[in-house]
Amino acid sequence: MFTKLLTDSPRPTILPNDSVIGPEGEDYRKETSRDNALGAGNQQERLILRGWVIGFVDGEGCFSIGFIRQPNRKGRKGYRTGYQVAHEFAVTQGAKSVSCLHELREFFGVGQVVINTRYDNHKEHLYRYVVRKRKDLLEVVIPFFRQNSMHSSKQKDFEKFAQCVEIIESGHHLTREGLIEIAEIAQTMNRQKPRNELIRILRDYTPDIQDIGR
Repeated sequence: MFTKLLTDSPRPTILPNDSVIGPEGEDYRKETSRDNALGAGNQQERLILRGWVIGFVDGEGCFSIGFIRQPNRKGRKGYRTGYQVAHEFAVTQGAKSVSCLHELREFFGVGQVVINTRYDNHKEHLYRYVVRKRKDLLEVVIPFFRQNSMHSSKQKDFEKFAQCVEIIESGHHLTREGLIEIAEIAQTMNRQKPRNELIRILRDYTPDIQDIGR
């Protein structure tokens, strides 16, 4: 904006009202004030949007860790521990409010909005904004909620979720000890679904068990 001062062009004129008039009549001071006002307005909008995201996820979001049975099968080698660990950040809404989920998708720039078709007596389908890719969780979602805390107990669930994702990223979940550590953390999250059966299996090396879902 002030590059003209660095050239051989005539020096600007400073008027009594502190306006800076360039050689071709440009009012630099007024332009700067206008840009600052626009920047302040955009900053305020970003703060409002950030607050909405935090509150919305605090009320409707979920950070979950799941365990999927993956033993050795014919033609496919299973996981060393017999389990795959899944991680998911999700926000659920009815069809009438699906636009809110698209706003979340636009805000974070990762994840996707998917439909959860219902065949019961409910009149509208459910939609979910989900982020499952570990890279997106580690680089976008987790840093955001570490810098912008939620106000309910969900913040504690998030912190445990982040801890589990980081254990998985380190590869420790591929060991029996690491998987037990994640299971012990996961059973204290959300509805505190017990993982005692899974933990017992891992400790006792019991092979014949049923799948344990989320």
